[in-house]
Amino acid sequence: MLVKDVMTGAPVYCSAKTNLGEAAALLWSRDCGMLPVVNGAKKVIGVVTDRDLFFALGTRNKLAGELTIGEVAPAKPYLCKVDDEIHTALETMARHKVRRLPVVGAEGQIEGVLSLDDLVLHAHVRTPGRQGDLCYEDVIEAMKRIYETRSPVTLYRSMAAD
Repeated sequence: MLVKDVMTGAPVYCSAKTNLGEAAALLWSRDCGMLPVVNGAKKVIGVVTDRDLFFALGTRNKLAGELTIGEVAPAKPYLCKVDDEIHTALETMARHKVRRLPVVGAEGQIEGVLSLDDLVLHAHVRTPGRQGDLCYEDVIEAMKRIYETRSPVTLYRSMAAD
């Protein structure tokens, strides 16, 4: 099974110049928790989550319209490609503790988003002899890795290694 078989296509996205108010409105209207940040060629240059917006607004003395996504979005996005095997993307999510990945095409342009929701909805009971299927056990094991807590020291070392 490939990422393109599971992902949500036609994603909503923003640019680094989008202000936080506009980004929040996009997240709200499209009922999503992450926006890929793209450049003029629609290549993914970052991601911003609803959590990123919350902490940016809660820790700065500025209005949402005064801050841009470029000021708050982490610069190193984790991605997957449309033709990646689904277990490869699942491993990326688990290793980096992210619940959503922007999906890019061969030239790096945004094609979709892969979320844990997508994975749960496409998972099946493990069937002997069927390789490549996405089974519930695979998703649950990845979720355990994503949600396990890490001490601040472990987190710092992990970020420094990336």
